[in-house]
Amino acid sequence: MRNLTRRRFFEDSLMAAAALALPVPLFAAEGGSVSANSKLTAAIIGCGIRGKAHARELAKLADCDVAYVCDPDLDRADEVGALLVELQRPMPKKVQDLRVVCADKSVDVVFIATPNHWHALAAIWAMQAGKDVYLEKPVSHNVAEGRRIVQVARKLGRICQTGTQNRSRAPLAEAVKYIREGKLGEVKLARSIMYGSRGSIGGPLECATPARCDYNLWAGPAPMTKLTRSKFHYDWHWMWDTGNGDIGNSNVHSLDVCRWGLGVTGLGRSVVSFGGRLGYTDVGETPNTQVGVFDFGGKTIVSETRGLKTVPFHPTIKSMWFFYGTEGIIAETSLYDPQGQLIRPFEGKSENHFANFLRAVRSRKHTDLAADILEGHQSSALCHIANISYRLGRTALPADIAGQLGAIKAHEDVQETFERTRRSLSDAGVNLDQSKLTLGQHLRVDGDGEKFIENARADALLAREYRAPFVVPGENEV
Repeated sequence: MRNLTRRRFFEDSLMAAAALALPVPLFAAEGGSVSANSKLTAAIIGCGIRGKAHARELAKLADCDVAYVCDPDLDRADEVGALLVELQRPMPKKVQDLRVVCADKSVDVVFIATPNHWHALAAIWAMQAGKDVYLEKPVSHNVAEGRRIVQVARKLGRICQTGTQNRSRAPLAEAVKYIREGKLGEVKLARSIMYGSRGSIGGPLECATPARCDYNLWAGPAPMTKLTRSKFHYDWHWMWDTGNGDIGNSNVHSLDVCRWGLGVTGLGRSVVSFGGRLGYTDVGETPNTQVGVFDFGGKTIVSETRGLKTVPFHPTIKSMWFFYGTEGIIAETSLYDPQGQLIRPFEGKSENHFANFLRAVRSRKHTDLAADILEGHQSSALCHIANISYRLGRTALPADIAGQLGAIKAHEDVQETFERTRRSLSDAGVNLDQSKLTLGQHLRVDGDGEKFIENARADALLAREYRAPFVVPGENEV
């Protein structure tokens, strides 16, 4: 056993050295059909909370073996490797650099659960290397990256699934069908709700990189800034260089369902966002309270994110999404009357979201995917444009915000949402005369062109600068 361990270490070291010696871009597109009866070889890239969830799901599937777990922090890779063994699956190879995985032609599929700033480059490098990709939400760190992932997947004929697993829920699909068939009447408003208490992340203080973590590889496309948060892992969600706040972390799931149910595509015709990081002082940059209003012309999505202690959105209905029609309400996977009384649940047999991806890998049809990358890109992009509105905003008193929102020609519910938000903050002990909210710019959007109308400052935030050699390839570089 000792000799076997030494040999594996030696082989892994040689593979890593070979991969790191390659120029960037590292890989030529290759790969093709997969036998319907063959066992797929997989890699998990990113070994945090979601990486462990991927391991648990893949351990259930007999037609897939995990050959690699990859994370810049080898302690985390060790944890996922041990979890797979605990789940009666073989111990995988453990590496820090995802380019080692991409260089191994035996790997068919990769499951990406890295921090958000790595999502696009990891997916594109993997697809260039001939792998199919399951990509966690949000699929990108910014709008331009999401579009590039879609372009690469289509150009190379790769299968790319988004980790918005609600799309594989058959009862929810039946609810969406009910809306699309007009049985809920006219539906002009959908709500995306994410209420969950999150405390201060502390700081500023010196943040130590974990002992077995390569910070250069962890940062990748992002700047290697001096970290001032108390916890290295997870709290990257609340920094603009690496995360997208809770609208991108959690609210993206219900935003995706809202888009699906309303049948809207593109980025709509306008967006405005308001909120703030309130109730405590820390080094976090993203808002812990945020409302986004997305106008699709006759249809509106209102997203609400609350990170302070708050009452439930609805006293009896527990759901992250609500569709309001003239004939009733749909929330979660049930139909309610206009007063909120349950009429009936929707039914259907769901498919495992990971199994759905593997089925599409075998069929080579992206239309077999429950959550194709195009859908994931558009839902993620809504989070991004709401954040752009917020980041270009200004602090304002409640009366000013109410007046500005009243001038926006969107659903009348927007004003009521602001009042509820204000009351919830007051209940949480936030004085909005002292801790002012930020009112984002009301941005007009070229929804199909995925850019803003006559707003260069907003357009500049659709993409980012990259730290070489971790550069997302341009359209002509694939």
